[in-house]
Amino acid sequence: MMSMTKTTNKYNLCIIGGGASGLMAAAVSASRGVSVAIIEHGEKCGRKLAITGKGRCNVTNNCSRDEFLDNVPTNPRFLYAAFAAFGPQDAIDFFESNGVPLKTERGRRVFPVSDKAYDIVDCLIKLCKDGGVTFIHDAAEGISINGGVVDGVITSKGRIDADYVLLATGGASYPLTGSDGSGYEIARQAGHTVTPLAASLVPLVSRDLICPKCMGLSLKNVGVSFYKDGKKLYDEMGEMLFTHFGVSGPVILSASAHLTGKYPLDMFIDLKPALDAQTLDARLLRDFAEEQNRDYVNALGGLLPQKLIEPFAKASGIDFHKKINSVTKEERRRIVELLKKLPLRIIGTRPISEAIVTTGGVSIKEVNPATMESKKVEGLYFAGEILDVDAYTGGYNLQIAWSTAVLAARDIADRIY
Repeated sequence: MMSMTKTTNKYNLCIIGGGASGLMAAAVSASRGVSVAIIEHGEKCGRKLAITGKGRCNVTNNCSRDEFLDNVPTNPRFLYAAFAAFGPQDAIDFFESNGVPLKTERGRRVFPVSDKAYDIVDCLIKLCKDGGVTFIHDAAEGISINGGVVDGVITSKGRIDADYVLLATGGASYPLTGSDGSGYEIARQAGHTVTPLAASLVPLVSRDLICPKCMGLSLKNVGVSFYKDGKKLYDEMGEMLFTHFGVSGPVILSASAHLTGKYPLDMFIDLKPALDAQTLDARLLRDFAEEQNRDYVNALGGLLPQKLIEPFAKASGIDFHKKINSVTKEERRRIVELLKKLPLRIIGTRPISEAIVTTGGVSIKEVNPATMESKKVEGLYFAGEILDVDAYTGGYNLQIAWSTAVLAARDIADRIY
C-alpha cells in the first residue's frame, strides 16, 4: 500500500473510504478493467468491517427481497434496484466463489465458516490488489467539481484526478475505525442535503439503580417491550445485558432501531416469557412450599439469577426478611406481575460513536436509485451507510453496503466502456 503527496495519475474512479462498500465497489470495478484508487484516511482498510458481528462478520441475511425490505425501516423502496442488482444470494456466491466458505445460522444470518471477519476483509483487499487498485492513505477534504461534473478529489496532500468519484465513507459510528462522519461534510460541500443523524443499533440508557447493581448480568430468552405514554412501540424476545449505564445486548440493539426519537419511554422485561401468569403463580406456590421458613429474599434463587434477587425483592416492596409462609396472595400476585413486567425507565441512547449504525445521511431524494449517482453532480456516486438508509440487525446493513456498491460500480464501468 502506498501514500502519495501529489498524484500525476488520473484514475477512472476514485473511491473515498476503504470500508465495506468502498472495498466491494473497488473490487467489482477493477474486475471490469476500471482503473481505481481508494482514498482511506486510516492506516488500514476494512477496520469497521473487521469488528462487525463481534468479529465474526454477519455478511448478509439469506432472505427474500420482501423479507429484506421489511427489515429496512428507513427508505426501503430506494433499495429496489440495488437489491435486484446484487441480493443476498449474490453476496453469498461472491464470497464463496472467492474462497470464503459461508454458513447460515439462526435468523438466516450468514457468517464465514471460520467465524473470522478478517477473512471477508482479506478477500476484498486481495481482489482489489489483484485488480490493480491503488491504495492512497490520505484524508479526503473535498470533491473537485467543474461545470457541475466531477473531475477529482482534493486531499490533505494534493489533488487526485478522476472521471468518477464514489463517496463511501460510512456513518458517524465507531469513529476510531475511520467511520467518523467526515463524508457528510464532503457531501454537503458538493451541494447535498444531509438528513439529521442519530444512533441506531445502540445501547440504551437508564438511571434506574437496578442497572449498575446487575452490571454484567446477561439474561437469555427474555421478552422486552417498550411503551410510550401507554402505547406499545415494540416487543421482542432474545438476549439482553445489564450495564453500568443501562441495557445492551442483541435484543436491545435491535429495539433501538425501532425507537429513534421516542425517548424517554418505559421498558418492561418478561423474565419468564414461556409461562403465563397463572402457570407462574402455580410454580411460585410449589417453590414457596419448599421454602416455608426461609426469608423472602433467600427464597428467590430458583426463579432469578443471583445478581437480580436483591433489586427484584426491593422492587416488589415486600420485606426482605418476611417468612415465606407469611407471604400473602396479594404479595404473590405482585411477584408474578414483576416477573412478567419488570420495569425500567429508558431516557435515551448511548452516543452515536457507540452505535453500530448511523440513521440519517445523504438524502435519497438527491440520489438516483437506479445507479446511485448524484442528481446534483454528474459523476458523483454514493454507497453504503453514508446514505439515509439503515436496517435492523441480522446482516441487512452489510447487504445494503454490498448492493449499493455493486450497483454504483457497474454503472460507472458501463459508462466508461
